[in-house]
Amino acid sequence: MSPINFQAFTGLITHMEDYPFYPTDEETGCHKFITVQNETGMIVNFIAGPNTYFVNHEMVSVGDQITGYLDGDVPVILIYPPEYYALIIVKESPSTHIKVDYFDDDLVSGDGNLKLHVNPDTPILLTNGQAFNQNPAQRNLIITYTHTSKSIPALTTPEEIIVYCR
Repeated sequence: MSPINFQAFTGLITHMEDYPFYPTDEETGCHKFITVQNETGMIVNFIAGPNTYFVNHEMVSVGDQITGYLDGDVPVILIYPPEYYALIIVKESPSTHIKVDYFDDDLVSGDGNLKLHVNPDTPILLTNGQAFNQNPAQRNLIITYTHTSKSIPALTTPEEIIVYCR
């Protein structure tokens, strides 16, 4: 599986509505237009469609802090504020950490900052909630964890691994 060039933007949801389709058709209501503003005032609009994976199937609303992940290699129109199709959306939580990245043969993230130690009872799932029965190495993964070592790369035993297949 080839690595996705995941790019992230974190901020508070300031506005949310159905994405407007013109003319109105059967797609109306299937996509959400989510405006997010970070702490420096930068604004990004995410389009969340039926294929956008919301980690833990969390509902999001205005006032929530989220991180939206997009494919940095996909061309986008040059408008302000920028508008991106969200691949993955994470509703941030102070007690749980989420890492979205490609993990190599040694289960080290693409940025080299996190290494996974997978227990036999670590759930490895697909985004649809079904079990993934293959080796998670060399795949795009969504990792849920709470603690890491202070080493470089940080070592963690994930609470859950989600395999992100295109």
